[in-house]
Amino acid sequence: MSSTPAPGTTPTSSPGSAPAPGPVPELFSWEFATDPYPAYAWLREHAPVHRTELPSGVEAWLVTRYADARQALADQRLSKNPAHHDEPAHAKGKTGIPGERKAELMTHLLNIDPPDHTRLRRLVSKAFTPRTVAEFAPRVQELTDQLIDGFLERGEADLIHEFAFPLPIYAICDLLGVPREDQDDFRDWAGMMIRHGGGPRGGVARSVKKMRGYLVELIHRKRENLGDDLISGLIRASDHGEHLTENEAAAMAFILLFAGFETTVNLIGNGVYSLLRNPGERERLQASLAAGETGLLETGVEELLRHDGPVEVATWRFATEDLVIGGERIAAGDPVLVVLAAADRDPDRFDEPDVLDLSRRDNQHLGYGHGIHYCLGAPLARLEGQTAIATLLRRLPDLRLAADPADLRWRGGLIMRGLRTLPVEFGSR
Repeated sequence: MSSTPAPGTTPTSSPGSAPAPGPVPELFSWEFATDPYPAYAWLREHAPVHRTELPSGVEAWLVTRYADARQALADQRLSKNPAHHDEPAHAKGKTGIPGERKAELMTHLLNIDPPDHTRLRRLVSKAFTPRTVAEFAPRVQELTDQLIDGFLERGEADLIHEFAFPLPIYAICDLLGVPREDQDDFRDWAGMMIRHGGGPRGGVARSVKKMRGYLVELIHRKRENLGDDLISGLIRASDHGEHLTENEAAAMAFILLFAGFETTVNLIGNGVYSLLRNPGERERLQASLAAGETGLLETGVEELLRHDGPVEVATWRFATEDLVIGGERIAAGDPVLVVLAAADRDPDRFDEPDVLDLSRRDNQHLGYGHGIHYCLGAPLARLEGQTAIATLLRRLPDLRLAADPADLRWRGGLIMRGLRTLPVEFGSR
């Protein structure tokens, strides 16, 4: 298989080609995590489909231009099934969510292709229609206000740990049918999962294992007392001939929880941070909300998703045959990672892509993917993002950052992009 130069080296030029553009920017450092966009701009211009070694030791192709990214996300020759990965021994088990293999949670929507993907997605799609999500809106508003009430009198808060993190956890637990008395356990397990490298060694895998054990037990309990929740719906579908195995049911509940909370944590956290760093846009939105309008909130959340979205890199894909993306030959078995954060700032697709414009209209961003793997929970995430941001700006109109931006740290990890903490102040100065 071919390879590209390691970060910090200068790509070589073939005879008759243009001069080499200089060293490849360093990728995956802490400095890169803080602001990856200059490096992505370099890749889009000079190496739009770029092969590199990831921190895990796995070699993968990074796709950074919008047109290539959109094509790759819909290309059925790029499988979601890790069985297609031509992985060397040192890379075994280093793709996907840590711990999901050992916990037998692989058969979920992010790891399968049609026809199984079609069948399993159909089972849960009704829970995430705009109409169904709209019926859930009062509960999201109730949770949002309760969380703000918890820190309102202090005049300060960490908006990640006290707001952006618990809101989607409790919301998705309610949708799944996790009893209220068990939801704090889920909050603890989920907290370990989003720390990535920041927690104890093996902590993510242990949390995944505990979550799987709980979900299997909950499925057994719900068989005796079905409700109106999503897990009960999966059980009913299985009992009516859909042939949903226990592993599939547990894996489905797991991925809905995992994919349904971390993306929204980052949407809220990154979105509020962007507004605090762009006071003119924040003031426009506050004025619009004060006038009782919703249009700028709706386009604004889409712009926040594009400008500094919660998912930096789309989940793993593997070439099932030799193919060409952006002029580069991808060998069968090679991993391909579509860099959504780079594609969504492509100047060939978006005017002034580095500028935050909450009223941007032509905004077909890739923040929730594209094609058959388009994010199933996007309507719920949008509801949570809009509710959280609008309520914060209404109830805490003088919200301000309580730290130097240079001191903030972003969580490590390949797929997601989110702040570790977001300290804020509000109230009388």
